[in-house]
Amino acid sequence: MSIELPNDNRYHLQPGYIYCSPTQAMVHTVVGSCVSVCVWDRHLKYGAMNHFLYPSIDDPNRATPIYGNVATAEMVRMMQESGSAIEDLVAQILGGACPKGNQENPVGLQNVAVARQVLTRKGVEIISVDTGGTMGRKVVFDTNSGHVMTLKVHRIREADWSNMDSTPNT
Repeated sequence: MSIELPNDNRYHLQPGYIYCSPTQAMVHTVVGSCVSVCVWDRHLKYGAMNHFLYPSIDDPNRATPIYGNVATAEMVRMMQESGSAIEDLVAQILGGACPKGNQENPVGLQNVAVARQVLTRKGVEIISVDTGGTMGRKVVFDTNSGHVMTLKVHRIREADWSNMDSTPNT
């Protein structure tokens, strides 16, 4: 038995971007040491997702969503501007791996810590965490249900980025 994701409303989230829309979508991305945070409004039944590369930046002139402190705070703000109440939001944090041979620079762990800090400070409940280790993750977020699917991979290939939009042959 196989179950296919709906073909309509798929969106591939590139690093350094935020997806937020009240329209149902399957948002997908691939993370290694990067982190993706999925926020879902359990009352209004829609969600948002970010994908950031670095933990934080203090310079407001360089603040973009490639930084976790910016991406996560901005995503929560976008949800609130779209009508969400903080008490209805729940979050899932994914990624933050530390690839083998790169343990001296734990940027993945720092990315996870920043996501937790921002969500806690904003009052968003964290309901699931799938972080750390040495494996990358393919992530699919259903913004209608709040469900997240992850597939852990030993190495991330170019095809992991580009083939997620293609329809599998049956």
